[in-house]
Amino acid sequence: MVDKNEFPETEHLESDIKSKPTLILPSESERQPYGEAGLKGILTNKYVAVCAAFATLGGAMFGYDQGVVSVTLTMDHFLARFPEVGPDAPGAGFQKGILTAMIELGAFIGAMNQGWIADKISRKWSIMVAVIIFLFGSALQTGAMSFDMLVGARFVGGIGVGMLAMVAPLYISEIAPPEIRGTLLVLQELSIVTAIVIAFYITYATRYIPNEWSWRLPFLIQMVPAIFLGIGMPFLPYSPRWLAGRGRDEEALQVLCKLRGLDTTDDRVIREWVEIRSEVAYCNEVSIVRHPNCQDGSSASRAMLHVWSYLDCFRKGCWKRTHVGMGLMFFQQFGGVNALIYYSPSLFEGMGLNYSMQLHMSGVINICQMVACFWSLWGMDKFGRRPLLFGGASCMILAHLIIAVLMSQYQSNWPDHSTEGWVCVAFLCFFMLSYGASWGPVPWALPAEIFPSSLRAKGMAFSTMSVWLNNFIIGLITPPLVQNTGYGTYVFFCAFCALSFVWTWFFVPETNGKTLEEMDAVFGDNSTSVETEQRARIEATIWANAAARSDGLEGTHQIT
Repeated sequence: MVDKNEFPETEHLESDIKSKPTLILPSESERQPYGEAGLKGILTNKYVAVCAAFATLGGAMFGYDQGVVSVTLTMDHFLARFPEVGPDAPGAGFQKGILTAMIELGAFIGAMNQGWIADKISRKWSIMVAVIIFLFGSALQTGAMSFDMLVGARFVGGIGVGMLAMVAPLYISEIAPPEIRGTLLVLQELSIVTAIVIAFYITYATRYIPNEWSWRLPFLIQMVPAIFLGIGMPFLPYSPRWLAGRGRDEEALQVLCKLRGLDTTDDRVIREWVEIRSEVAYCNEVSIVRHPNCQDGSSASRAMLHVWSYLDCFRKGCWKRTHVGMGLMFFQQFGGVNALIYYSPSLFEGMGLNYSMQLHMSGVINICQMVACFWSLWGMDKFGRRPLLFGGASCMILAHLIIAVLMSQYQSNWPDHSTEGWVCVAFLCFFMLSYGASWGPVPWALPAEIFPSSLRAKGMAFSTMSVWLNNFIIGLITPPLVQNTGYGTYVFFCAFCALSFVWTWFFVPETNGKTLEEMDAVFGDNSTSVETEQRARIEATIWANAAARSDGLEGTHQIT
């Protein structure tokens, strides 16, 4: 904010800007909202909602794979082609874990590289690169003739999945107004869980095909949303924040106006535009001070600056945010949800259900997660992020604890204790409802909000890498965990749910309703007197430029 006592040279600026009906100093009033929060806000921001929904097709590809794997691993024709994962094969549990987890390893690599790709060629075109890689991997999976080829194909497809899952929430956060940003970011998780349900029932139906198309067809179908995304991506707008970061300020303003459905005379648009440019300018100055040897504009310097930007995520002014982003994704995975999705038939078998009922209930728990995720479209911006995390962790602890207790007592004789078995099933559904409303969507939303503009892509990359690394670990350890410990699986995940509650209490701030440029205040970093003065100077300069721009437009009658 501009302090006249500290910056007397800006005193004339305030009076000049006050005379402009389209320009309001931040110190004069609170930021005015663009409209209602939550679902009501989506109805008044239809263009942004459509762009966000389209971008989340990338998340659907990860969800589709999760839904496909759980049934495919039980198909006779699949096991005949790949006997390495058959029930009687030596080391089948490990091989199954490798096959399942390989897509997460590829996604880890994809997310790691998508940070610099999204910064270099833009958010929208980096999505196109990811689509091409994903389509190549899907084609290889569909035509796989050996176990090694299938594992390699899943790795390639995983690279595309990781890139898409990283950049979609990043893109949404940068185009959305703060009032509905959380709601729109829920679309990422909603896209994932909806695709899980669709994929599950596609494979449930194709398992009756009397040849290898019973499992090849589901792999082929996953290419359809990728093709739609690739066709539509050129028509989506650039991120205004990415444009501002490339010095394309006027283009950023025009895109911002289109996204908000307003013109350049609107106070709220001008204020957001100024805040975006101020944040970019501040980050650029910090980068020059930190990395003076990477400013000559050469290709080598730009490459080194990208490398240093990754390391800057762990330096003062950002390390708290990186910790929160990676921590949220860690606890999301170690809450146990993907273990339930990947290996739900095996888990239901341990609760005494027959094969047919195992598959039916695997579909039911996926539907529970999807229904709860629909609820969070309303709850995210209504209640905020922290309350959802606390409530979700508490319910997940309860579900795991009750299942563990009942299984420890009755798993040796389920036929005589069918009631207790169904109670376990009910609490497994309760877990999925709790997760889908809280720890499912929130860890995708928060990391996309909290990082400064210059490090947002890299910070989101670290957060998404945490998803895939921990998902990879879960994919590897769950089969032997279930096989060797039984109810101990639920004790294991219950402990991590309890840790997530404590960790959230101490480290996760509330970001609901804040703009991306207000996250410094939310985290309390970048707030020394020197940094405050630096920001005030930059903001005063940019407001002056905005005032001069308004003068020029009025003089030529170009204001619309």
